Parts: sequence; C-alpha cells; structure tokens
Amino acid sequence: MSLDKNLFTLQFTSNPDDPNVIDLVDPSGVVHYRKNRAQGSTYEINVYDPISGSLLITGSSPNATSRHKTLELFNPSIVVELKDVGKVSFRWSFKWEDHEFEWKNKECYMIRKPDPPVLVAVTSEPPSRIKNGSVQILDYNLNRFDIADRKGLEIVLLTALFTFSDLNESYHAASEGRPGQPRRTSSGAPPVPPRPEPRVGIERIAEMQAYKGEVNEVVVEDEGEIEDYAGYGWNLLKDEAMLFISLRSATVENVPKVLRVVEEIKRLRHKAGLDDEGELHQYVVYEQTKSKGPKVIKLDDPKGKNADIENYTPPTSLTVHLSKIDMPELKPRANSQSPDKSIMKEWERKAKEREREGGKEKSKDKEKGKEKGKEKEKEGEKGKGKEKATKKGGRVEDDIPPGTSYPNPPAIPQHSRPTSNMWVQNPSQYNQPLYQQPPGALNTGEPPQPPPQLGSVVSNLIGRLDWLARR
Repeated sequence: MSLDKNLFTLQFTSNPDDPNVIDLVDPSGVVHYRKNRAQGSTYEINVYDPISGSLLITGSSPNATSRHKTLELFNPSIVVELKDVGKVSFRWSFKWEDHEFEWKNKECYMIRKPDPPVLVAVTSEPPSRIKNGSVQILDYNLNRFDIADRKGLEIVLLTALFTFSDLNESYHAASEGRPGQPRRTSSGAPPVPPRPEPRVGIERIAEMQAYKGEVNEVVVEDEGEIEDYAGYGWNLLKDEAMLFISLRSATVENVPKVLRVVEEIKRLRHKAGLDDEGELHQYVVYEQTKSKGPKVIKLDDPKGKNADIENYTPPTSLTVHLSKIDMPELKPRANSQSPDKSIMKEWERKAKEREREGGKEKSKDKEKGKEKGKEKEKEGEKGKGKEKATKKGGRVEDDIPPGTSYPNPPAIPQHSRPTSNMWVQNPSQYNQPLYQQPPGALNTGEPPQPPPQLGSVVSNLIGRLDWLARR
C-alpha cells in the first residue's frame, strides 16, 4: 500500500554526528523521536523525546537477531513482548491492552478474529530498507476502537521498526564482515548442546498426545506399550477436574489394543482402592465398514453352528469413553431395523403364548356351544309334551288350581330409546304451570312398562267361568 500524502508522515533520518543515532522527522524537519543504540555484548536501544530528553522506551534482547525482544515503556512502566511468529514470511506480533497487532512486511494490522484485520500503520519501504524509508500511523482506523493509551501504542509501533532496521543491518554486517561487526567464525560459535535423549514410557505417550491438541482424548497407536497408555489414562482420571476420558483407535489393527488399555486402566483404579468412591461408567462406540451397492436381505437361516462367529466382522474404529458421571446420551439405543436376537426370541415366545391362549378360548367356546345345544334339546322335548296334551282334547288350564292366573305370554322385546320415551318440556313451557311435570313421574330415561295384553285377560276370565260351571 502506498503512502497517502494527506496523512502525517515521519521520515527515518541518520544523525550526521553519531552513526548509532536515527531520528524520525516530519516533512518540515522537526524531530519527533530519537533512537540510540547502546554499545555492548547484548542488544539494547533507547528512544528519547528530543525536546525534553526524557527516555520513552527501551528495547533489549540477547542479540539483534533474536526472535524475541522485550520493549519497556516508562511513565507509566509497561512491558511489551515483540515476537517473531513467521516461519517463512516476515511476521512480528505484540499485544497492546486488549488488542493484538502484527507487522507483515510493510504493513501493521490489528488482528480481530474472526473478523478481518484492520490496517493501522504502513511504511514506504520493507523492513530490510526501513532505515531510509517513511512511516504513517493511520489514526482514522485507530479511532474506531477503544484504545486508552494511543501515544504509547504509537511509540511501540515505531520502536518495532527500529529493531527491524537493526536486525537487517546485523545480518548484512555478519555476511560482509564490516569493521565494528566482526565476521562470525566457527571457532567463536558456542558448542552445540548434546541432543536430548528420546522420551520413553508415559512421558512419550504424553508427548504424542500433546500434538493432537485434545486434553481428555487418548489415541492408541502402534507406538507405545499397553501399560504406558494405561498409566497415562489413569493419570488423567486422577485429576478431579477431569470427568471423563476417551480412548480411540488410530487404525483397525489397534482396536484390540484399545480394549486391553481400558481393562488395564480399570485394574489400576481397582488397585488404588477407588471402587468405593463411585462407579466408573464405560461407553463403547464403534464403526463398521458399510458394504457398497444395494442392500441384500438374506432370508435363509445360517448354516452351521458357528455361522454367527464365522460371519462376524470386527469394527474398523473403536472409541471407549470412561466417565465418572452418568452420560445418558452415550448409552446404546435399540435399532428398530435390525432387532437383537434376544428381542426376536422374546417376540416368538409371546406369539406362541398367544396361540396357546387362543386355542384354550376356542375349546371353551366349543364346550359352551355343546351345553347350549343340550339345553335347547331339553326345551324342545318339553314343548312336544305340551303339544301332545292339547291334541288329546284336554286343556292345559284344567290342571291349574283355582286362584291362579293364566300364564302370560312372553313380552315382546323393545329397544330402549331414552330420548324418545322421556317426557321433555319445550323451552317455552318452562314457566307455565299447565305444562309442569306431573307429580310422581320420574324422568329416569327408561322406557315405560308395557300394558297387560287383552289375550291374557280373556283367557284368565274363561278359565274361571269353566271352573265355576263344573262346581
């Protein structure tokens, strides 16, 4: 990004009296900041106010090429860490108040994740040639954010540029062997420290899991012994803040190893005497390879006694959760599409019981039908006897003793219609005494009893007259 001529600009200028001094001047020639590099075995710079001569900030590190520099402001005292975070490209970052800033080549940005960064400063030359370049602080972007000490932020931004200039100069001085900056030789280099021994056991497992980035997850791989994985997992469970851990297989070959690690962890817990403190819940989640192509439903029964064992395929990945608390969301759920064999057996048993109960009910119905048939036969025989008596000329009434009535014929069955036989008033008749319900009438909703039939009365009367005539 090129500089804006309408913005305030500061120019880096070397002091003619002292080569270790660099001034920052405006276009009118007024010096605003002065930087002085101190002589010594360590790297140290001081930035002053040229008018009052007061020390504003210092920057220090073991040497100019260090990837970490410490900046300390005065009045008030604030320490800022300037770090090289770029592995390939030029990137230096620091934090000011609650914000993070980062120098990238010729520009400095305020990092606002996940929002895009905001440009706050820009230079005319890259850091390698900043000694003869210019810099602009974009105040219109800084005004958008809540920054209490903007002057201190400006001093830190400019001091970082001073350190970048000295860093580039040190690299060039070492390669060219200029006086005052002696060439580095192999004899003067410090001896290379011995290579540390590789970690083994639980420390090696912890180092492997640290690269994964998951605190409570243990990935079981080919490298490492079962006891080491179990010891690492047991150390995690002993932490009171750790409620559960997850052991996951890295490949298909590590699935049995995960199960052995889980058993070893439970053995260590039992050995420590923690079984009484609470139950250790275990939840297993596994995946199997899905066959490609259309689904084939086999209706034939498996052949052989060990058909289920022969057709079994181990899971491709296995995850075991060991939890100190109950986790209902990880409990296995019944699959309606492929029910378990025990469920199928239960269904078959209940179906057979229903068939047996149905057979018993059918046999009972047959016995009841036979009994009803016998009763009907008996009633038919009685009816035939009565018919024979009437055919001989005798009357059935002759055998009836005096004072008894002729037997009434059976009443005709009537369907109960509660609404049709109920005496219901019209709403307009509620307040008229003429239409009030007669006393003694019960509005029960039941049909009235049928009146006595004329045939029964006449037959009763004829029977009495015959009896009197005989006397």
